[in-house]
Amino acid sequence: MQPYKLKTMKNLDNKSWEKAQKEDDNSVILDVRTPEEYEEKHIPNSKLINVQESQKFVDEIQKLDKSKSYYVYCRSGGRSAMAGNIMEQMGFEDVSNLEGGITEWHGEVE
Repeated sequence: MQPYKLKTMKNLDNKSWEKAQKEDDNSVILDVRTPEEYEEKHIPNSKLINVQESQKFVDEIQKLDKSKSYYVYCRSGGRSAMAGNIMEQMGFEDVSNLEGGITEWHGEVE
């Protein structure tokens, strides 16, 4: 078995992530935090899939359209980087991680 190599996940800062997502008509925003964190505040139109519930996360990710672009975030960027790596291993080719997570986010929140 060959070691896994990071393929295409992009780590983008706040402005680059927001600009890329807004210009992408084929994008999905994924929040990979807990439901409690999501309730506190989240980026509008984001879909919650908690990466800490590993089997449920994999099950939910398998249902997603691999032809779309995924913009992933968490609280500070660690869990979303992990989620992005899992997604790439599952065949997703366009994944962007929000560096610094929602704590560095300067855009709109709900």
